[in-house]
This record gives sequence, structure tokens and C-alpha cells, in this order.
Amino acid sequence: MSIVTLLSGGMDSCLMSVLTKETGRDQKPLFINYGQLNYNYEYKSVMAHASQFGFQKPTVIDVSGYGKIISSGLTDSSKHIVDEAFLPGRNMLFLLIASSFALQNKCSAISIGLLREDTAIFPDQTNDFIYSAEQTIAKALGQKIEIAAPLRDFYKKDVIELAREKGIVASYSCHAGGEVPCGMCISCMEFKI
Repeated sequence: MSIVTLLSGGMDSCLMSVLTKETGRDQKPLFINYGQLNYNYEYKSVMAHASQFGFQKPTVIDVSGYGKIISSGLTDSSKHIVDEAFLPGRNMLFLLIASSFALQNKCSAISIGLLREDTAIFPDQTNDFIYSAEQTIAKALGQKIEIAAPLRDFYKKDVIELAREKGIVASYSCHAGGEVPCGMCISCMEFKI
């Protein structure tokens, strides 16, 4: 069956989508605008990546009001990009939207680009969160939608290396949303490790 891939335009999700394509599984890319500061660059990256690898045009879901009301350094430039980076409920929102989209489009699974659990800095990046979310969403939808995290055994250095091997060039990972990556946000710092 088909799978919904949460495609953010960052290197992790771009690699995840390429690895999914290599399995031969039909995927429906989904891009979520949650009000992120880097929306424009993420969106351009998603579209360029889809074009480079021959994916169908990603479906865009706009819930930008979420980031305006439930804000963080990812959605509000007056907040600290690192110290206030946690956006409460973001990954749960992504998984619920993607699962609902999957159900409507007869997909049996969704895929999110979370890396190794020992690199998790937020509570919604843990194995327990993924398991609990899958169970809760199944109850909410009346049907199980598998939540896959195919990069779960990867560190960022592994992602960078494999993304280069696969020829992934259209990714954008800075949370600040500038044309030139800020070099200070959590995402930029991952590339320095």
C-alpha cells in the first residue's frame, strides 16, 4: 500500500523520501505549513527535491495559525531560536494530519524523519512518543495507520553522508529562515557535529 511521507525540505526528510522511493513503495509527499519562519525556503526546497527525484507534487496543508498561537523560536522571530525552539505538539500535529490524510487517500502508513532516539532533545522525538501516538491515532481514526521512522538508526553524520551519495542537493535546514543559514539554530548546529 501507499505511504504518506512528511516532507519538510530538510535533509532528513529528503533522504527519507529517496529511501522510500528505492523500496518501490508508492508515496504521497505531504508538506505542512505550521507557521515556521523558514516556510518559504522549506517550500522551495520541497518542490525542487520533488522535481529532482520525480515525485508527485507534494500536497500542502496550511495550519500556519498553529505557529502563531502556539509559538516558539521556530515560528516567532522575537523568541530565541535555540532556547525557545520547542514547539509544543508540533510532531503530534504532523502525525495526526498525515494519518488523517493517509486514511482519506487509502494509505496504510506515514513516515517521519526522526533520527536516533539518543539524539532526541524534545519529548516528541522518542520511541515512546511514536508508539503512543500510533496507538492514540488508531483510536481516533478507528483504524491503525503505521508510523514509520526509517532514519531511526541514523545520526546526522550518517544522513549527510548518505544524502551526498544519493545526490540530494535541494534541502534547506535552517530554522531562522534566511537565505544564508544562520549557523546558530539547532538544525544548523547539527551540521557542525
